[in-house]
Amino acid sequence: MESDLSLDFLRVVEQAAIACAHTMGQGDRRHSDQVAVEAMRAVMDTVAIDGTIVIGEGERDEAPMLYIGEKVGMRHAKRAIVHALSPRPVHFDEVDIAVDPLEGTNLCATGAANAIAVLAASNKGGLLHAPDLYMEKLVVGPSSKDHVSLDAPVHENLKAIAQCLDRSVEDLVVIVLDRPRHEKLIQDIRATGARIRLIGDGDLSAGISAAVVGTGVHAVMGTGGAPEGVLTAAAMRCLNGEIFARLVVSKPEHEERCRAMGITDFKKVYTSKDLAPGDEVIFAATGVTDGALMRGVRFFGDGTRTSSVIMQNKPHQIRFIDSIHVSASKDVKIQF
Repeated sequence: MESDLSLDFLRVVEQAAIACAHTMGQGDRRHSDQVAVEAMRAVMDTVAIDGTIVIGEGERDEAPMLYIGEKVGMRHAKRAIVHALSPRPVHFDEVDIAVDPLEGTNLCATGAANAIAVLAASNKGGLLHAPDLYMEKLVVGPSSKDHVSLDAPVHENLKAIAQCLDRSVEDLVVIVLDRPRHEKLIQDIRATGARIRLIGDGDLSAGISAAVVGTGVHAVMGTGGAPEGVLTAAAMRCLNGEIFARLVVSKPEHEERCRAMGITDFKKVYTSKDLAPGDEVIFAATGVTDGALMRGVRFFGDGTRTSSVIMQNKPHQIRFIDSIHVSASKDVKIQF
């Protein structure tokens, strides 16, 4: 990518978060997701890119916007015609984009913590076209990423993580999605003496927490969505953490879906470099509701305040950004 698009993608996730924050606590998860998608799509078409959605809201027939394969960005918007007539040529970077306009639709609908608007971008071919299947996942931080394995028993992985962090297993906190399928996993973790934080949704934000020192989270274990796995991998490329993942292929139709996306090795254990192999990776997220890393959207009389994180691997930097979006009214008062 010839241009630094990080601040452009910041605008995309900020506006998506603001849009769905207006629906927070209203109990309508579908509406919350819809307004986030519409806002994200509208802002993305103002960015000077030739973009392709590789992970989005679903297949074209099911998702009217931000579907897999959809073309986005100014290159494909009406305003591109204006630029084509400009005396100066306009360059459009070819970018693959993975989005989750509202990770945690239930969290937003109920007003619970850790709902976020998320986007990852990379150069063409830089993000895996992951099928919408389940994926086994193990997410850890930089200290222990070379000492764990997706195929190792739970007690061995937790012992290795504890040794890398120079603490006891009993001091570890592991995040697990609260699902019936994780009953055995939860028993195995508790048998080691480690502590568990069960969450209803949002394993992407949980994975980010596991890779950041000081959050009190040391690992994420269990099965979650493959698209969220790719987004997590993009964050890990920037945070130096790691995700180990394997697609759950249990039906013939799962195999067909994988093959349609060029995946033939159904037993492969993916790492962040496999899921997000691009030379240049950008990850952007804005809090919708309050979370461990970012506060949720806050509305005041003269504007809106957002809390976001922007990560890049080239240049390698992590920026936590607190923005105040000021209204156009006269005599605006800024609140801190």
